[in-house]
Amino acid sequence: MPYHRPIPDSKQSGKDPGLFSAWIEAEKLMQIALVLPCAAFIGWLIGAWLDHRLHQSWIAIVGIVFGGVSGLVYAIRVALAANKDPKLQDDITDPGQGSGGSGKDGGGSTS
Repeated sequence: MPYHRPIPDSKQSGKDPGLFSAWIEAEKLMQIALVLPCAAFIGWLIGAWLDHRLHQSWIAIVGIVFGGVSGLVYAIRVALAANKDPKLQDDITDPGQGSGGSGKDGGGSTS
């Protein structure tokens, strides 16, 4: 199953980024603060429900741990995706496409 990035790369158009785009970037980073506790809480809810239905007492703890780990993994993915600079990714050129002087065809003048 292919990996889908949680935040798609934003392509900068010719416009100057304004307040709206800054607000969107801030919202993406605020996600990190909300994902971890929400995931742990949802894991606890599901674990508590399973405890009640299956007459056990340990599943809620497993739900908290599973929710916390899954929330942490998602938060790390979001942070790494937000940390990448799309301008740097666009400036990288193919190392084989250059006008350097080395290679079989010489690259220098023929006269």
